[in-house]
Amino acid sequence: MPFTRLATATTPTCHIGLGLAAVGRPGYINLGREADLGENRSVDALRARTHELLDAAYAQGVRYVDVARSYGRSEEFLADWLNARPDIDDVVVGSKWGYTYTADWSADAETHEVKDHGLATYERQRAETDALLGDRLDLYQIHSVTPDSPALTDKDLHARLADAAAQGLTIGFSTSGPAQADAVRAALAVTVHGEPLFRTVQSTYNVLETSVAPALAEAHEAGLTVIVKEGMANGRLAGPHAPDALKAVAAEAGLGCDAVALAWILRQPWAGVVLSGAATVTQLASNLHAPAVDLDEDQLTRLATLTEEPRAYWERRGQLPWH
Repeated sequence: MPFTRLATATTPTCHIGLGLAAVGRPGYINLGREADLGENRSVDALRARTHELLDAAYAQGVRYVDVARSYGRSEEFLADWLNARPDIDDVVVGSKWGYTYTADWSADAETHEVKDHGLATYERQRAETDALLGDRLDLYQIHSVTPDSPALTDKDLHARLADAAAQGLTIGFSTSGPAQADAVRAALAVTVHGEPLFRTVQSTYNVLETSVAPALAEAHEAGLTVIVKEGMANGRLAGPHAPDALKAVAAEAGLGCDAVALAWILRQPWAGVVLSGAATVTQLASNLHAPAVDLDEDQLTRLATLTEEPRAYWERRGQLPWH
C-alpha cells in the first residue's frame, strides 16, 4: 500500500494532500477563480503555477498529490514536475479515470467533461495515464462512483482492475452526489476471487455535507485509506463566501476560515488524507495551518449548525458555474 509511506511520516502536514483539479485546466466550479488565476490561463501559465504549488507543498511536508484524466493537463503538469526532480521518490501519486476532459482548454465550453465507467474507457485512459506517469502512479481511482454506476457490477472491469492491483497498483474509487454513503457501501462489497478490490475511497466531506461520514468510518474499519475531497465546498467555506459561524470561529483561532474548515475534517479518526485544492501559494500556506487548529467543544457545536441536507447541498453544487 503506497499510503504506508505517509503513515510513517512525522510532519504535521503529512495528512494533507494537494489536489490539482483547480489548476490543471482553465475552467472549474470553484468560487473566486477570477481573483485566484487572473486572466492569463494559458497552458504555460497554469503549468508554472502548478509547479510553484508543488514546490511549496513538498517543501512544507505534503507528500500526496491527486490528479485525474479529466483535470485538463494535471497529469502532464505533475509528470513534468516529477521528471525534473528525479531525487524526489517519496511522493504518493493518485489519479482517476472515468471522466474525459472535453473543454479543449476553454473556460466557456458547453461541456467540460464526459463520464463513462466502461471497460473501454478504462483501457484508453489507463494507457494515457501510463504514458505520462508510468511507474510513478501509485493509486488509480474510478472517478465519481454513484450507486447506479456500472463500475460496481462490471465483472470484466473488476478483473482488469484486479490484474492491475496484482502488478502493484492500488485500486480505489471516488464518490459524489447525495447518495455517497450508498456508493461507498456498495463498493466495499466488491470482491475478486474473494478479496476486496478497492483499497482507498475518496469522498466529498465538509462542514456543510457530512452524510457520508458513517460509511467512511466503515471503510476505514475495513482497512481502506480514506481521502477527503472538497473540504472547502468548492470555495463556499473560504474567505468572503464563508458562513458567519465559520468566520467567527476562525477569528477566535486567529487563522483563516479555510484552516478551520480543514481542521474540522482532520479531527475525524477515519480521515487519512485531506486534500487542499489551493490555487495559489498563499492559499496553500493558509490551508497548511489546519493541523495547528485546536477546536473546543463550543466551537464544534457552532460549526455543526452549518450542516445542510445532502440533496440541497448537491443541488447547489450543481448550480455553480464554471469559471
